[in-house]
Amino acid sequence: MTASTASLDSFTAMLLLSATPRLAGSYFGGRISATCAGAAGPSTSRPYILPSDRWRGGRCTCVGFPSRWRSVEGWRRSVLASDLGAGGEVGHSRPLLRARCEEELLSYVRKEVENGRLSLDIAHGLEELYHNYRNAVVQSGLPEADEIVLSNMTVAFDRILMDVENPFMFQPHHKATREPFDYYMFGQNYIRPLLDFKKSYVGNISRFFEMEQHLLQGHNIILFSNHQTEADPAIIALLLERTNPRIAESMIFVAGDRVVTDPLCKPFSMGRNLLCVYSKKHLFDDPALVDRKTSANIRSLKELIGLLKNGSQIIWIAPSGGRDRPDPETEEFFPAPFDASSLDNMRRLSEHSGVPGHFYPLALLCYDVMPPPAQVQKEIGEQRKLSHHGVGVSVAMEINFNEAKGAFSLAVYHEVTEQYNILKSAIYEHQGLHASNFKVSLSQPWAQ
Repeated sequence: MTASTASLDSFTAMLLLSATPRLAGSYFGGRISATCAGAAGPSTSRPYILPSDRWRGGRCTCVGFPSRWRSVEGWRRSVLASDLGAGGEVGHSRPLLRARCEEELLSYVRKEVENGRLSLDIAHGLEELYHNYRNAVVQSGLPEADEIVLSNMTVAFDRILMDVENPFMFQPHHKATREPFDYYMFGQNYIRPLLDFKKSYVGNISRFFEMEQHLLQGHNIILFSNHQTEADPAIIALLLERTNPRIAESMIFVAGDRVVTDPLCKPFSMGRNLLCVYSKKHLFDDPALVDRKTSANIRSLKELIGLLKNGSQIIWIAPSGGRDRPDPETEEFFPAPFDASSLDNMRRLSEHSGVPGHFYPLALLCYDVMPPPAQVQKEIGEQRKLSHHGVGVSVAMEINFNEAKGAFSLAVYHEVTEQYNILKSAIYEHQGLHASNFKVSLSQPWAQ
């Protein structure tokens, strides 16, 4: 143990035990009771499920895949998760399945249950996810919505079933898996049709360019953010991919254990850079596992210390320790309060790293895309509702630690809330770009 690490021992565990987010990097799940643990690496022992390039025959209820999409810019930008290099994976023991329609895809899932290779819980979650995703994408009005749904859900089913057969084990610091299958782009293309870009906004885009300059100088960026949905990482990246691709792809998310154990979440999490931790909300769910979870958190914290020492890191953390929840009376969402110790510990870690650090409050508004359950659940998996909706991200001015930790926490929370309210005016009060004020300049960089 280095001297600097030893000097942090008095509070290092507190950072990950005080307000670790449940988060980030996850996406979906059904009502699932299974947990995943096993050898690292995705399995290659089952077939890759591919959508058909085209469907020759009567219309019935099957949906075709016209070859013309490959030359259409709008289609490329919004769409298929299938063309991601998965064909380079070898070693499948079963013939390829070409799902030509919804019935064929769902029938495959049912056969997996009959053959004893898939539990009823997971099968139910997959079917529920398919129908919810289909309804949301159809709601978007995209002309090729049926093709998008079948393609993206086919690949999602394949990745989920592959992991169920041979579970992937996340390391404390997981780097996005980009080859031979590009899980990052898979997640991007899966979430993309859910966003109404005409009603989505980025606040203070110039500050993301400011962050990029800091990263080029070897400095670290810490984003203190509210957290609304399990698709937050993809939503942030989609809003920034045109102007700030480095930030979109290199951001590291502090991720709760549930999103790296839920079978329906794992393939989406594999496409993100994660620091994997056990959330305080679930640390004591099983008393027999508390010591093991605490040890795992310490390993993740050491990874964080190493990253900060290396510099040029951009790290996202939700100091609230979980997703925003609706007010029980008004049913309106608002940023959940921040934990002062979480922010203060990040400051101390940054100071001890010896590398300049910059702290930015970040606001996210995206709950309608995938609203969380009203109450925190102990069980793995939850029923998801999806919709096509406008979203927003906005960043405030860099903030300095010149106040006591309690006052600083309130200051950061105030900045996030202020940015959030502007996004709310733009999206829900239909003010659009006119909601901008002297502190928040809204834009739609993808429309330029």
